[in-house]
Amino acid sequence: MASSIKDRVAIVGMGCTRFGELWERSASGLIIEAAQEALEDAGIEPDDVQACWIGTQSADQTGLAGLGASAPLRLQYKPVTRVENMCATGSDALRNASYAVAAGVYDIVLVLGAEKLKDTGQSGLAVTGSNPSANVANSSTAPGMFAMMATKYFARYGLAPKEGKEMLAKIVVKSHYNGSLNPRAHFQRPVSLEQVINAPIIAWPLGLFDCCGVSDGAAAAIVVPAEDARTFRPDPVFIKALQICVGPGDGAVRTDYDFTHVEETYRAGQAAYKEAGISTPRSEVSMAEVHDCFSITEATIMEDLQFSSRGRVKDDIYAEAFALKGDLPVQPDGGLKCFGHPIGASGLRMMYEMYKQLQGKAGPRQIPNPEIGLTHNMGGQPPACTVSCLIVGL
Repeated sequence: MASSIKDRVAIVGMGCTRFGELWERSASGLIIEAAQEALEDAGIEPDDVQACWIGTQSADQTGLAGLGASAPLRLQYKPVTRVENMCATGSDALRNASYAVAAGVYDIVLVLGAEKLKDTGQSGLAVTGSNPSANVANSSTAPGMFAMMATKYFARYGLAPKEGKEMLAKIVVKSHYNGSLNPRAHFQRPVSLEQVINAPIIAWPLGLFDCCGVSDGAAAAIVVPAEDARTFRPDPVFIKALQICVGPGDGAVRTDYDFTHVEETYRAGQAAYKEAGISTPRSEVSMAEVHDCFSITEATIMEDLQFSSRGRVKDDIYAEAFALKGDLPVQPDGGLKCFGHPIGASGLRMMYEMYKQLQGKAGPRQIPNPEIGLTHNMGGQPPACTVSCLIVGL
């Protein structure tokens, strides 16, 4: 019978670099910075680390093996494992490390997530799928696929184009306000509703501000057995659930896929709630960092995670339920919208915010008395995804 990870491991140290177009920095430099902050936060030395997991996508920047972590950190002959699982890479690195600790194999583990995405030249407009010049099979861009999700959502739930566009713009305004309070965010400037609505279109209805940026960054965590946590610090954060859900990838060829939800997100949320012992997510979850690669993604995630009723997320958005002072703050650090998405780092960056919030150390964006935090990553596109859903708390 499967056992739960709930309250078996704890995070006792975390670090996170500033995210952005960090042309002057190397991937190794970012890894060192994030790791040093996490080690100092936990009050330990590199020699205390018994094993390391590093989540990263780009082999050009961080290599194909554990040397991407061991070389810059000078880890002396320790086991290091490289993890790659699309946009859930950082979260999956934390999951793997946590299960190793829970199994009793290690007592102090370092988890890293890093990416120098700007150096790769990668763009959100890259064409995926079959060769578009052949004109015989579909090809797509990420903005194009998520624009399809937006137009399908508008049609299914009866939103006029102007109405739907404004709903999405309110999501963006909220996140940019939160990001303006965060000195580590790539984008730190508030934007107005008018700016978002009138921005250049990338793939209608998604404009420039509806799409997250391309960034560099790194984050790190120290994981230990729960029973040892308070020997490191008085305010550890305990892991309540670590779930990964990967679907069969057949949405694009099914006639019954609606393009207004992501089944993997729904099922990952359900599994995480069960593991954490949560029966009413909207009232029990204090805050969330979700995979807002596009504004429409955040809207549908709210419904898939049962924070909003199906087709009714607009009501919660207009009521500012997910704002920093709302009843369930979402993206309190600004989200992917303001941090960008260095793929290996994003999941741990989200966890860094939950960690600081739970400790009451989030500064001007601090949420009053949070008890439970949720992070969510979604790799792929709506018809075929890898999704992580992690829950932590006091």
